[in-house]
Amino acid sequence: MNSFLELAQARQSDRSFISGKKIEREVLERIVEAARLAPSACNGQPWHFTVVTDDTLLPEVGKATSSLGMNRFVKDAAALVLITHEPTNLTSKLGCGIKDKDFPMMDLGIASAYMTLAAEDEGIGSCILGWFDEKKIKELVCIPQKKRLMLIVALGYAAKPKRKKIRKEWGKVVSFEKY
Repeated sequence: MNSFLELAQARQSDRSFISGKKIEREVLERIVEAARLAPSACNGQPWHFTVVTDDTLLPEVGKATSSLGMNRFVKDAAALVLITHEPTNLTSKLGCGIKDKDFPMMDLGIASAYMTLAAEDEGIGSCILGWFDEKKIKELVCIPQKKRLMLIVALGYAAKPKRKKIRKEWGKVVSFEKY
């Protein structure tokens, strides 16, 4: 990639992966490291990343993301990164209460965005998932019951070419000085 804007333009939610094509461990580590380095409110870092690549476990976790016709493509993902909400620091908690904002949820979104951009930079397709059987996945990967599994990032080599990115017109979503 030549620039960040080109990377952002290229990144898409891939919903078709090449089945059976694995991602090297070093590549996965770099992708997750990008998420670990993401900014968070008051440096609270309210996350834990569980990377699932095991040939037996991966299909089971993938199956728990698919229901009502959603996420069928996950069966071909080479890796799933489970993003669990962890306690944040006191400063972030205070800020949440004072400003009536859920900073940890914003932080998890930022971390997942960093992860998907890092994946794109490595030539790996990705898709952020919010639709899954949380209870089943927590059982499969031994996430403590009191923890919340908030997002999953499916990773794999894209099976389809890039699509034209469709976004709302600039003037409809951007203004300077006043809304």
